[in-house]
Formats: sequence, C-alpha cells, structure tokens
Amino acid sequence: MNSIDTWVARQRERAATLPGAALPWLTSRRRDAIDSFASAGWPTSRLEAWRHTSLAFLDQQPLAAPEDAPHPATTLAALRADFDDGGHWLVFVDGHFEPALSVRPPLPAGITVSALSEALARRPEAVEAAFGSAAGDDAAVASPYALNLALCSDGTFVHLAPGTALEQPLHLVFIGATGAADSHLRNLIVAEANAEASIVEHHLGGGSTLATVVTRVQAAQDARISHVKLQQQDEQSIHLASIEAEQARGSHFATHSLSFGARLARNDIRTRFDGEGCETLFNGLYHVDGRRHVDHHTLIDHARPLGTSREHYRGLVDGNARGVFAGRIIVAQDAQRTDAVQRCDNLLLSKMAEADARPELEIYADDVKCAHGATVGQIDDSALFYLRTRGVDETHARQLLTYAFAAEVIERIAQDALRRHARATLLSRLPGGALLEELL
Repeated sequence: MNSIDTWVARQRERAATLPGAALPWLTSRRRDAIDSFASAGWPTSRLEAWRHTSLAFLDQQPLAAPEDAPHPATTLAALRADFDDGGHWLVFVDGHFEPALSVRPPLPAGITVSALSEALARRPEAVEAAFGSAAGDDAAVASPYALNLALCSDGTFVHLAPGTALEQPLHLVFIGATGAADSHLRNLIVAEANAEASIVEHHLGGGSTLATVVTRVQAAQDARISHVKLQQQDEQSIHLASIEAEQARGSHFATHSLSFGARLARNDIRTRFDGEGCETLFNGLYHVDGRRHVDHHTLIDHARPLGTSREHYRGLVDGNARGVFAGRIIVAQDAQRTDAVQRCDNLLLSKMAEADARPELEIYADDVKCAHGATVGQIDDSALFYLRTRGVDETHARQLLTYAFAAEVIERIAQDALRRHARATLLSRLPGGALLEELL
C-alpha cells in the first residue's frame, strides 16, 4: 500500500542519498515539500480542479516495477532510429541519469546542458534560482508538485546565455525499466535574452509505476523555447506532470503535449506573461482507449499588454476511456490588446467513451480579441458518406477521418523528425494504422 505515511517515510529514507542532500536550501525546501504533501494528501474530486480526476485511489494503489521490460538500450535504439536530427540525448532510467546511454556532442559557448544531479554539484546557485518552491505556483497542483520536489532524484538543467542557440533538439528520454516503482524528475530550462532552443521529452516504459515530472521554463526577453512532450508509458502507469513557464517581454513559448500512454495521465500546463508582447502556443493531442484516463489542465495568464496566445487540444477517446480538458485564460485589467484563442475538440470512437471539455475566459480588460470553444462528438455522417461515394469502404473511411481529425495538431509541430515520429506513433495506435500509413 502507498498511504501518505508511507510516502513520508520513503522521503525520509531517501533524503540522505538524493542529489544535493548537502545543500541547506534544498534540504529545507524538501522538508517543506513533504510536510505540505503530508498535510494535503492526494487531490480528490472534492477539489474543483480535480473534479474529474481524483487521485485518492493512490492511497491503496500497489506499485510495482515492470516485469520483463526490454533493456533500456533496446528501447532507446528503437526510439533514436526515428530521428536523424543529430541532437543531444540525455537518458534517464528509473529516475536516474545514465551517461553511458546519453549522447552529448560539444555545445556552443554559453550553453550548459547537464543532468540536474550534475548541476547541483557544480552550479548549485544557478539551480537554486530556477528550482521552484514547495507549493509551486498553483494550489490546484500543489500536492503532486510537492511530492515531486521532496523526492526528486534527477532531471535536466539547461542554461542558455544571452543570444545563444541550441541548433539541434535536446532529447530528454525517461525510461521506466525494472528497478523502481516510482520516479520523480525535475527539468529546469533557463533561457536568457534572445536565446533559443528546442526541448523534447520522451516518457517510455512503466509497469504499475508512479512518475511525477515537473518542467520549469524561464524565458527572458525575446527568448524562444519550443517544448514537445511525448508520453508513451505502459498502460498500467500513473503519470503526473506539470509544465510551467515564466515569459518576459517579447518571448515565445510553444509546448506540444502528445499523450498516448499510461493508465492515468494528468498534465498541468501553465504560463504567465510578465512582459509586453509575449506569445505562446499550447498544442495537444491525446488518444485513450480501454479504461484509461487522461486530463489536461491549462492556464495562460495574460498579465501584460499585447500578448498573443493560441491553444488547441484534440482528443480521440475509445472504449470505456475518458478524456478531460479544462483550460483557463486570464486577461488582467492592464493587459490591453490581448489576442487569445482557446479550443478543445473531442472525437468519441465508441458508445461508452466519455469526454469533458471546459474552456474558460476570465477577462478584466476591455480592448481585447478573445474566443473559446469546445466540441464533443462522433465521426460526421456526411463526411463518412462523402468518402463512401468515392469508393472508400467504411472501415478505411472511418480510419481516414479519425486520422484527419488528429493530424491538425501534429502538423503544428515545427520539427520534421518530431512530426514524422508523432504521426507514426499515432498511426500505430489506430486500428488498421499500418494500412492507413500506406494510403497516406
């Protein structure tokens, strides 16, 4: 069993061996974090932000490392075969950095890319400034966020000096193998003025495990950060993730969330515009089947004028699965000339599938251009009829329409290799996907 007391005891057992255990500031934050978690417990449906996704069952959920999982090197080789981008690869197995599996070409001057454990040993003052506090920035996710901080065993630290650019993508690969029933990772990305980088998170493997992942992005003036997350963990895994960004004047932050795995996946994604002229893109696609559950909660805080945000999520929901989206855009009183669009669309592929979509606009300024909307429905009969009249049988017609519904999200990914990988991953999950790939 994994009661709250068990998690508190687990943190105390691991505290001395966690990276940065000798740093007073980190020891203090971890202590505050586990106290916060012990006080709050797992979120339940009594909290508005968790009304569709209670975690109370985790008090009783037996966790176990996967059995007979492929060797991490095999999993990594299969993944890397899809990419020819010459990028940097940092690989983590069961929550710990694996330098032997990682690929780290020389970096341009002014750019630091390392495991968080390495950065805590070499540049603790830089990590401290970006690490985050026990409660996080949003009370709705404070409990999982606090557990992550208390038990964080590793992750990534990226620092981009002013005007620098990471020309090739940085791949962060997190593999659940056979050594741990839980893992807790934290990624810190600090981009100084006019810096640029593309970061890709791959989450693979799992078993009946719990993974908490926090990714924090600090984008200074005119910085540009592209972030792609591909979650393909085993269908018995629990995946609790938070992506949070702070954007200065003129910065651009794009995040793409592709959720194709896990028994339960929760993604809390938020950004705050702390300067004029910020831009952000929240783009997401989820495919759930069986009795799986995926939940995206987003927040875009337009705190300054002239900000632009685009938010597009689409869900494919099959079997007895459930997809949840709750998006909130806040436009502050001083955030005049804000331009914001938010949309979530869900396609139900079975009679028992369920989707909840709740877009929200909270506007306090009067000179804005904002729109939001959501749909939940099934394959359009008229579109199906159109394809049938042109010689496409019903099975392939449904497959084509299902793929077309999802493809719009995938096409927003700028990097060719990532777009191809995402497309192939989606097709591998759809019935008849191999044949459909030939047709496309």
